[in-house]
Amino acid sequence: MINKRLLIKNLLAHNDECSFYDKKRQLNLHSREGKAKFLKHICALSNSNPTNNSYIVVGVEDIDNEIVGDDFFDDSRIQNLVNAFLENPPKIQYENVPFPNLPKDKVVGLVTIKPKKGTSFFKKGIHTILANTIFVRVGSNTMPLEGKFEKNYQNTATVISIENNSRNSIGYTLDGVIDFMNFRHKDMASKYKVFKELFVICWAGIPKTVRGNTFLSRVDIELINEQVKLFYSAQDEVTITYDENTFTITEYVTLGLNDKTSYYPLEKQTIRFFDNGYYKIDREILFEPPEFNKKMLFHIYNANIALLTKLHKGLGISAREHKDLENLPSTFMICYLNGFEDAKQKLIDAKLLLKPFPVVYLSFKEALRVLRKMKYDVQ
Repeated sequence: MINKRLLIKNLLAHNDECSFYDKKRQLNLHSREGKAKFLKHICALSNSNPTNNSYIVVGVEDIDNEIVGDDFFDDSRIQNLVNAFLENPPKIQYENVPFPNLPKDKVVGLVTIKPKKGTSFFKKGIHTILANTIFVRVGSNTMPLEGKFEKNYQNTATVISIENNSRNSIGYTLDGVIDFMNFRHKDMASKYKVFKELFVICWAGIPKTVRGNTFLSRVDIELINEQVKLFYSAQDEVTITYDENTFTITEYVTLGLNDKTSYYPLEKQTIRFFDNGYYKIDREILFEPPEFNKKMLFHIYNANIALLTKLHKGLGISAREHKDLENLPSTFMICYLNGFEDAKQKLIDAKLLLKPFPVVYLSFKEALRVLRKMKYDVQ
């Protein structure tokens, strides 16, 4: 079993970016340009490593390898993006890896691109990339293929050596449990559960009871053996259930207007553990969006657009408007789910206007995370 934190350290220590790994400060999958850049690197690394894994490390400064982290990213639909644009797409996995020096809400992203036969290429264009384009890695550069393409088998031994040197140990596991429970989450109740005498899951959260139901908020859940963060949310509530073979996380999203908030089940994530040291994660979307009065939503939507216009012009806002601003991300999400097609893009475009307001910006990131789960937009 590979310790993903150790794997990232070994990749960064190996040398600079090369033909089997790349590093990024952050990913931007909200725009066509950002999606195109991500898909270009996936295509190139896959084609240049037909017999070994290749990797992208997210949350690292390019110049000096400083680990600065990035936001927790839900990977459950990212394969759909790859499948939508690449012919012969590789299987990829996005994992969120916590590091001791990072805040609770920051992780290092690890994209693993599995080896496969055949050549990946763009089956349709996106941004400036044309259909039928093939990308490869030449050293640390991602380049469009010109001429004949020869498979590269030279990285296999190096990558296997790096992965073998990143294997987990009992010491790493114990250190991970102690760090999670006694240091990083000493301010809240933490628990752990061992599955199949091998896997250790730790979780922490603040319990609260709403209408007779108990939820956990500010939830952090990690698979300690691999140093992978399975779930993190600064706002949304979850319930946790488990037996001897499975660990299930059910996420709820709070939606409401005028402080009338209701909890709606969003997604159920079940981790199934097997005796052979293997585990599998199954995800099921449960969400059914609530319907609100369209006339009322139209009025609220226009008021929020006017509020963003004031911010864009640098005008001051009142205390009442500041309260409306705090609700703006969830309000735009409700509007989008009720047929206001422009609301999602309006919210994305408002990122820089909302960033100076920490509480609002946190709500903004949570709203986009939820919307990404509901319907991964590959357009």
